[in-house]
Amino acid sequence: MKLLPCSAAKTTSPVTQNTVEDEMEMATVRHRPEALELLEAQSKFTKKELQILYRGFKNECPSGVVNEETFKEIYSQFFPQGDSTTYAHFLFNAFDTDHNGSVSFEDFVMGLSILLRGTVQEKLNWAFNLYDINKDGYITKEEMLDIMKAIYDMMGKCTYPVLKEDAPRQHVETFFQKMDKNKDGVVTIDEFIESCQKVSIQ
Repeated sequence: MKLLPCSAAKTTSPVTQNTVEDEMEMATVRHRPEALELLEAQSKFTKKELQILYRGFKNECPSGVVNEETFKEIYSQFFPQGDSTTYAHFLFNAFDTDHNGSVSFEDFVMGLSILLRGTVQEKLNWAFNLYDINKDGYITKEEMLDIMKAIYDMMGKCTYPVLKEDAPRQHVETFFQKMDKNKDGVVTIDEFIESCQKVSIQ
């Protein structure tokens, strides 16, 4: 009703008024999630868990989708001691699988399902996608350094022991020595998965 002019509100009968409100409600752009049964089949969550997740998601994002700015605001609450803006940007892009500039409830659930309950292979594929910033199928030193710097920024200056300024670059050099098997300057998905699995076995 707030959108209707005052004069129209005074002259409209209650029946017509309800119809106008119903039409306006229908016209409001809201994202409606796929049936929970379908999401239950596609994800590793139960229907009850999906209902709880949906309530929380709708509470933070009443429109049913979250844009990058809102995502950054929500994410920053978990890391008040640092600056999570850049890492949240990369994370948002990993959740926004269709690259339309917003994360729907489905995007959110599918990403969360992999991160919380996925197989090792699924989790590593997801992590590779996060590091592969330009989505060309390779991770470069620059991409890994961008992510690493973002993680250090997010953790803030309160880490102990205090980290040196060049710590992110040193980590990237160490990772690349282990991962870039053929020394071509990029890490493929196969090199990434093989290296990570070796580390988890040791």
